[in-house]
Amino acid sequence: MAGFGGQDLVTELRAQLDCFRYRVEELERENKRLLFQLSKCQCSKVDVQPLIDACISFHGGFKESKGDEIRNTENLEAVLGSLSDNFTASSNNPVKNGHVEITGLGEKLMLMNSETGEEPGLQKIHLPARRYVALKIMYFGQRFYGFASEAQMDPTIESEIFKALERTKLMVGTKESSRYSRCGRTDKGVSSSGQVISLYLRSNLKDVGGNTVNQMSTLEQKCEIDYVRVLNRVLPGDIRVVGWCPVPTDFHSRFSCLSREYRYLFWKENLDILAMKQAAGKFIGEYDFRNFCKMDAANVNNYRRKITFFDISPSNKRYADDELWAMTVRGSAFLWHQVRCMVAVLFMIGQGLEAPDVIDALLDTIKTTRKPQYNMASEVPLILWFCEFENLEFICSPDASRALHEHLKSEVQRYILQAAIFDEALSCLLTPGKSSESLRKGKGHIPLLLRETEPSYEDRRNKLSLKATRKRH
Repeated sequence: MAGFGGQDLVTELRAQLDCFRYRVEELERENKRLLFQLSKCQCSKVDVQPLIDACISFHGGFKESKGDEIRNTENLEAVLGSLSDNFTASSNNPVKNGHVEITGLGEKLMLMNSETGEEPGLQKIHLPARRYVALKIMYFGQRFYGFASEAQMDPTIESEIFKALERTKLMVGTKESSRYSRCGRTDKGVSSSGQVISLYLRSNLKDVGGNTVNQMSTLEQKCEIDYVRVLNRVLPGDIRVVGWCPVPTDFHSRFSCLSREYRYLFWKENLDILAMKQAAGKFIGEYDFRNFCKMDAANVNNYRRKITFFDISPSNKRYADDELWAMTVRGSAFLWHQVRCMVAVLFMIGQGLEAPDVIDALLDTIKTTRKPQYNMASEVPLILWFCEFENLEFICSPDASRALHEHLKSEVQRYILQAAIFDEALSCLLTPGKSSESLRKGKGHIPLLLRETEPSYEDRRNKLSLKATRKRH
């Protein structure tokens, strides 16, 4: 009986294996039909890319787990590769009305289906609903290596946001297929109360309504995912999503932005505010700001920018005997480190080291052809305050702002404690008769226009061309 029972078990296992193989072949046929339908339609890369990613992921994982039991997997992967390649607009795949025409796949798929003798048919595809949204981000940048993840250093604001998107499963597909864009790339240490990003996110609604908040019904707003709450549950305390809104598919956070406003906070101390205001007014207008930025000859060849507003005003906040002030500057766009360079020169004017007319001299790039060497202002007090868009109204969350405020409040208390400790340590190091004020002054000031200059734009371009020539040879 034992032998008989063992034989029955082997027979049953073989039957189950045959069923499994049949199911695998059935799944292959379904995917062939699906790919055939894709080859016959015109669709945008954005719409279909998540599906391609899902197909490739499914077949890659299935092959890895089941090995040789999948027939024609290599052939299918080759077609999937061709499908992905065919989404690149080229001479073989002309772009028509913003879409890419897929060609040359039908024949391959027909050959694959000729093995079964079946006609390919339409299969129903279940993809998660998604919508194109803009998110308003507030962050304290002191511990981050800038906003953009391309900084090659961690952590960045952007890397933390995408970690949160992955953890919450809000993203559909990859970063590239989500049509992600950002309004600005703030530097290391810089904060923001109005950064804006846009991308496709998962939605609770299959049939998305309007592209603006005003076009959304009350029911739609209630039923939609609360992106602010979901993301803030997993983001670090110094990054908060404070609002979201639906946007049209042609919206781009960078190129749709009408203007950007920065604020730079500083303590008044003994600065000559009237002289600083007089000098700040000279920035308003459209000028070549190459003497007020870090030159990026590899990516930028036009250094003209338009400043529409520049003001210096008190913030009604005091500490000890000092008062906190703010420089507010608004423009359509800014160069790399432009705000910090303008602030640095204004501080020299406020300290009486330079006259307000030095702004005129530095803006005249015919007379002052090269930027004098000087240090930029510190990055920590700089804030990307506001980004202006047309017809963009965010569904905001006061709770998110309060949470960040509470986080920063505890950070401030920690910094005050550290400052008190360092003040006590410094007082022990000072020798009698020599004040800390005399230590701060250091060497005498060299006028900006008499200083050594940095390489010009032409020098930098020639250096880049020389490097490229050496690489070719």
